[in-house]
Amino acid sequence: MRHCTSAAVITAAALLALTGCGSQSGTDGSPDPEATTVETVGKAPGSDATGIFPDPPTPAERQAYLDALDAIDPDIVHGKEDKAVSRGRSTCQTLTTDVPGGREALIDMTNTRFTSPAHPGGHGVATAEQILNAAHTHLCPEF
Repeated sequence: MRHCTSAAVITAAALLALTGCGSQSGTDGSPDPEATTVETVGKAPGSDATGIFPDPPTPAERQAYLDALDAIDPDIVHGKEDKAVSRGRSTCQTLTTDVPGGREALIDMTNTRFTSPAHPGGHGVATAEQILNAAHTHLCPEF
């Protein structure tokens, strides 16, 4: 949980820093078209200005993702498909940021994010890496 909170804080801080950049104006007082704004920085394809994925996956993408998770370990979904998809979309959002610690940190966040009653501390590093790959492959292959 601490890693997810850290990522959220880093993302929020970056967005706050970027917001100030968009207030630049041209010499006549009008907005400078060359000024950097939140709307133009860090925007991932298929996301809004904050990098959050607003649209759910297509039914085919959703099913392929859930099938991939079940092939890894049925306990990952544990009967809560919507929750698994939501966690996968959060994982995709994390992929759009420059996470300190690189891939190892992404795997650690995935392990923390995907818990179940049988695995309250996560499913372990090897399984988390497979979950990360499944989300990347089926929910956000463009990252």
